[in-house]
Amino acid sequence: MLRKLIYGLYQRRLEAAVRNGRLPQHVGVILDGNRRFARKRGLANVGLGHRAGADKGDELLAWCDELGIPHVTLWVLSTDNFQRDQAELETIFATIEEKIAAIGEAQMRAKRRRVRAVGRLEMLPESTREAIHRVEAETAENAPFELIVAVGYGGREEITDAVKRLIADRLRRGESLEGIASKLEPDEIGQYMYAPDVPDPDLIIRTSGELRLSGFLLWQSAYSEYYFCDVYWPEFRRIDFLRAIRSYNRRQRRHGA
Repeated sequence: MLRKLIYGLYQRRLEAAVRNGRLPQHVGVILDGNRRFARKRGLANVGLGHRAGADKGDELLAWCDELGIPHVTLWVLSTDNFQRDQAELETIFATIEEKIAAIGEAQMRAKRRRVRAVGRLEMLPESTREAIHRVEAETAENAPFELIVAVGYGGREEITDAVKRLIADRLRRGESLEGIASKLEPDEIGQYMYAPDVPDPDLIIRTSGELRLSGFLLWQSAYSEYYFCDVYWPEFRRIDFLRAIRSYNRRQRRHGA
């Protein structure tokens, strides 16, 4: 009882400090540790870990809504993950379909967050793509917040796709390859990313204790602040989220070396 009281007091003080500080406008989250969570808990299969992780996404969105964080990007499936066992992939795809439909329904009622997906969506099963496109259409007019779901996503792949689209676009305009190469600038490449209208992430959070980005928003994260948390994603608590925001508050951001 005493421990619970102390925990509650600490969380309230932490939230007050966070609200009085500078808040990020875009938070990206690498949802890592679902499988290890399942094994740690002795669950029947790792698919149950993915389902627990999907439910945690609802909580995270609620926390971001409470603080008024307008842009949230969740990395739910990487291109590398397609190498996993087919049974696990089928569970992941089914979980994505169920969860994105539920999120879409909630956002249609709230009319707060536009939902869209980024990545190589053509790698996904048709049913998953249809579920995503349906929610994107249903929430297209929502404002002012946004949820970006990175699925079938890889940072290197995004940059590769951006350069391909840029070259194809310029060739259609009649430019030569030599001319394109001679005038190419980073800002131009940025305009061909999957979601060029979304501001770069101010803060990137990764759970499960891994100290790397694994290519998440590789282009956009050049000046992001990072926060690494030891807990597995399904165990991520509101207090962990507030600690990440407080860490961001305390940093002096610099754009440069």
